[in-house]
Amino acid sequence: MRIYSKRLLVPGDAIDRQGHVNNLAYVAWMQDVAIEHSAAVGWPMERYLANGAGWVVRSHFVEYLRPAFSGDRLAIHTWVPEFTQRATPRRYLFVRDDDAQLVARAETRWVFIDLSTGRRRRLPEDLIAAFDVVHEEAEVRRFAGLDH
Repeated sequence: MRIYSKRLLVPGDAIDRQGHVNNLAYVAWMQDVAIEHSAAVGWPMERYLANGAGWVVRSHFVEYLRPAFSGDRLAIHTWVPEFTQRATPRRYLFVRDDDAQLVARAETRWVFIDLSTGRRRRLPEDLIAAFDVVHEEAEVRRFAGLDH
């Protein structure tokens, strides 16, 4: 699965005092969709735990381009642009379904660790092989209907 997508209706509890989606909601959605994508390619949380390994976040970057509001239908598209042993990036596009507008783009850098020591662990070949790497954001933009 090259690109994983999830659609959601923005709930009222995701809205901040300024009337739009709170930045913490975006980060939570990023984590949720990453976990779902991993499970969809055969790496659910149970498999990581059985291997004594898992992912931790090194950093998040979110670029907010337009506000999203309660009741908006959003599509979250995520993909892995490359695997590296130091910190593997995962990217995201948040697209409002009603007007096909890019609301935000984001990246999380994940580090694969040994759960018993908390130290970095080498990525297993079968984990890397489970994901289809998408090098170019342009492919995801076309998939999301942003570039025709």
